[in-house]
Amino acid sequence: MEKQQLPNSTLILVFGIISIVLCWCYGIIGIPLAIVALVLAGKAKKTYLENPEQYSGYQNMKAGKILAIIGLILNILFLCYIVWIFSQIGWEVFGDPELMMERLEEMKANG
Repeated sequence: MEKQQLPNSTLILVFGIISIVLCWCYGIIGIPLAIVALVLAGKAKKTYLENPEQYSGYQNMKAGKILAIIGLILNILFLCYIVWIFSQIGWEVFGDPELMMERLEEMKANG
């Protein structure tokens, strides 16, 4: 009998890659994609371990899971950085570019 592709193994890999690429979108898009990839990877691994000789694509699933973990970490770090920036310069500066530049110059001067 011919092996069939592990369900969602390619999708897990794609979501893992996209979660890394989209980490610069404030974490809003990358975090959910990474979480979905990790959930799908858990289900796919369970399916594979029940009957490993029936499925191929386990390496894609493992690579996608690793990429999703990396993407999740990067997205969380970037989100924390954005929150830190907001706490340093304040929310009110995002409506006033001149005030934003002034606050950024103050941050540079204070080191």
